[in-house]
Amino acid sequence: MAHSPGVRLKINFNDPDLTMDQCDELAQQLMAELMEMDDVEEVVRVSDPNPPEGNKALCGFLAGWLAAEVKLEHVKQFFGFLRERLAGKSIELEVEANNRKLKLKAHNWEELQAAIKAAQDFVTV
Repeated sequence: MAHSPGVRLKINFNDPDLTMDQCDELAQQLMAELMEMDDVEEVVRVSDPNPPEGNKALCGFLAGWLAAEVKLEHVKQFFGFLRERLAGKSIELEVEANNRKLKLKAHNWEELQAAIKAAQDFVTV
């Protein structure tokens, strides 16, 4: 991902009730939606740093993961979008801004609300 001023996020769909393929499908659906948003500078699949030898099934990407970069001035709208899109999903969220990182997990609506609020507070500090 390009290093420009903004907020970098990684989202991992990790619902234990879903297969890796189903989690990956959720990530790909969200990626397609994010690519249509003006607020999002870049969105990509996350490469597997240690792919199994001979792995060709997922083309070297981590199943269920995607990364996005959002300009700081668009973060509020972006988190609002995530709040709607990720409701009811089990996720991990990594936020990087101002040379700092924050890792969050959410398994239900209440945890998602708390995670997004924590991410917003982290970015605006």
